[in-house]
Amino acid sequence: MTRAALLVLADGRFPAGGHAHSGGAEAAVKAGRLRDARDLEGFCRGRLHTTGLTSAALAAAAAHGHDPAALDRAADARTPSPALRATARRLGRQMIRAARTAWPHPELDALARAFPRGAHQPVVLGTAARAAGLGPEDAAHCVAYETVGGPATAAVRLLGLDPFQATAVLARLAPELDLVAARAAEAARAAEAARAGVDALPAASAPLLDITAEQHATWPVRLFAS
Repeated sequence: MTRAALLVLADGRFPAGGHAHSGGAEAAVKAGRLRDARDLEGFCRGRLHTTGLTSAALAAAAAHGHDPAALDRAADARTPSPALRATARRLGRQMIRAARTAWPHPELDALARAFPRGAHQPVVLGTAARAAGLGPEDAAHCVAYETVGGPATAAVRLLGLDPFQATAVLARLAPELDLVAARAAEAARAAEAARAGVDALPAASAPLLDITAEQHATWPVRLFAS
């Protein structure tokens, strides 16, 4: 296992398209629910312990070698919003292009053939982590960080928030990131050991994010794709 590969995969400059998405922050700003660093911390914490945990567990299971087709179906079932499902597949399609260039691997090739229009992004990320020689908890950490890093970066642009304050929010959330990643990786291990399949993985959700994603998708003018 190489920690350098983890840094590359988790780097916000990895060309997987994440910079174009706010993780729901744009809709929250317009609704007046996200106005400052304090609101950002609450918003990120909510995402982390709901959709973040769910996505991190899917990625960890993919890194563990679980059937990607089953995981993709599980991701669909855990994503009620059609807009968010489309976003997840778009991001997955972009990520697999970058991952196949960075870490050529038969499993990435097979995933690309099976899902020409894109698998869910956490499934792709977990498979990419596996191709890079990383483990389930590494994949879970990448997703957990991405869950909060995207909205934090977006808030700087949307609110003119001080980037030092946004980074401080991420630093304060670091222990919770570790906790969520560990829970996700343990859930993936337990599902594999018990042969319980994807039904044993977390299915935490954030209904307000689903609702606002549908609203955001109808906006004629927006700064972020989601």
